[in-house]
Amino acid sequence: MNLSDRLKKIANFVPKNTIVGDIGTDHGYIPVYLIKNGISKKVISTDISQNSLNKIVDYVNSIEGIKEIDIRLGDGLEPIKPFEIDTVIIAGMGGLLIRDILDKDKKKSDSITYFILQPNVASRELRKYLYENNFEIIDESLAKEKDRFYEIIYAKKGKDFVIKDIYYEVGKKLVLNKDPLVEEFINYKIEKIQNILKELENQDSNKAKERYEELSKKILELKEVLVKIESNRHN
Repeated sequence: MNLSDRLKKIANFVPKNTIVGDIGTDHGYIPVYLIKNGISKKVISTDISQNSLNKIVDYVNSIEGIKEIDIRLGDGLEPIKPFEIDTVIIAGMGGLLIRDILDKDKKKSDSITYFILQPNVASRELRKYLYENNFEIIDESLAKEKDRFYEIIYAKKGKDFVIKDIYYEVGKKLVLNKDPLVEEFINYKIEKIQNILKELENQDSNKAKERYEELSKKILELKEVLVKIESNRHN
């Protein structure tokens, strides 16, 4: 079974010999990959949808020798007991939902060591939550499938901070580690903002003017990050 680039990069962050909770496991590809490749001792796969779980059960049962996957029905961290897992994967949903899952049951999330999070949207809000709630972002990675970028955040409990707000938007680890996709990702963001600015140009309301200024400032900040990446490359 070949994982997509996104799923492979998520799996690559999983520490060896950990017990993993895959929340909203979808097709169950990551749990099977982790067990088959000897990365995890056990994976608990959860999903809120019984239909999804039925598919996962069928998929896991179709693969010989896979016994270390425990499949459970439930919302967020509800099916997991405190201290039952040391690594959690929450991928393929909105950043606000991921934030709410972590925040809803602090006792459980405080018992987990490593967090591998892949928000489809609202990555800025998720990073802000992590920095403000005693998480340290250890690493980040970008994946691109078709024309879509995916941000993968690897965090643990600890203290961390950002010097500039723009690093909520573009993870500072992506910049420091010179992720192969980071420049393309930033240019994609700049282009999106430029398209919004064109729409705002002919609007006279104060709200539109404020938004125009705010987005123009963001483009300058993103361009500063590009300059930083370029200068890091020559160091």
